[in-house]
Amino acid sequence: MKESILAVVVSFNPHCEPLKLSLRELERQGCDCTIIDNGSANLSEIESLVAGLNSTSLLSQKQNLGLGAAHNIGIKFAANKNYDYVLLLDQDSHVLDNMVANLAKAHQAKSLNNQVSAVGATYLNNDNGSESFFIRFGALKFSRYYCHDKDSDGCIEADFLISSGSLLSIEAIESIGQMDETLFIDHVDTEWFLRAKSKGFKAYGVCDARMQHGLGEETHVVSFAGRQRNVPQHNAFRYYYIFRNSVLLYKRAYANNLWKWNDVQRLAMIAIMFGALKAPRLKNASMMCKGLIDGIRGINGPMKDSSNDQPLNQHD
Repeated sequence: MKESILAVVVSFNPHCEPLKLSLRELERQGCDCTIIDNGSANLSEIESLVAGLNSTSLLSQKQNLGLGAAHNIGIKFAANKNYDYVLLLDQDSHVLDNMVANLAKAHQAKSLNNQVSAVGATYLNNDNGSESFFIRFGALKFSRYYCHDKDSDGCIEADFLISSGSLLSIEAIESIGQMDETLFIDHVDTEWFLRAKSKGFKAYGVCDARMQHGLGEETHVVSFAGRQRNVPQHNAFRYYYIFRNSVLLYKRAYANNLWKWNDVQRLAMIAIMFGALKAPRLKNASMMCKGLIDGIRGINGPMKDSSNDQPLNQHD
């Protein structure tokens, strides 16, 4: 029996033309879609877009609930409609030929001998076309595995995947639990995969499942130790969530020590590059410091505006 898949696309003030192209490609690949809109200002434009599609629905929220909450709304919708899988996607991700079928095929093959948390697509960076990699926790730093490192079945075992382009079974979600809504944006995927790994589940990157995807506002190419790295730069407010949510996860028993050590190095690199070298340095550094302090204090949810203590309606 063919397994049923629902693509869950989270939107927040999206550019509707590229989103429409992506949704049409998903429909062409036989995948039903639902958009979870997080309080977009251009909701009427999104509604018009959905009205012109055959297999896409819209669940609009009155305000920005964050990425984790949006994913959970889509997961619950999929479970209630008896779908077998959810395919998580960002609004700026565009699936390429046969991505959906290749993810499903890989998930089914790997599930024969393993508990699978998810399988994920490889992606081409929207800024420069560079190909992504998959991550394992290393003794000294995150280890990167590219598709030339793949196993004979075209897959790469990874310790976690980015949420966009990840195919998750409803059965696995029921065992692992839903996404942590309190993190709001960053590390929602990291937290879920750390939790899954602690329960014995494995994740895999799939090299013949490909998409185009954007990371951050701009990608910088940096040379380090004789190798070039693509380093995404985000809007300043995102550094609050990156630093705060890292600290929040450090306190959790299932966040293993290798990940913590690797992540501390990552935060140090971000602090040097975007808190000291790349503009807007002061704003970035301020957000990093605020995030660290709030993480230590155990504050979660959307960032609050210190001037009026109201949550800021921010989203990637």
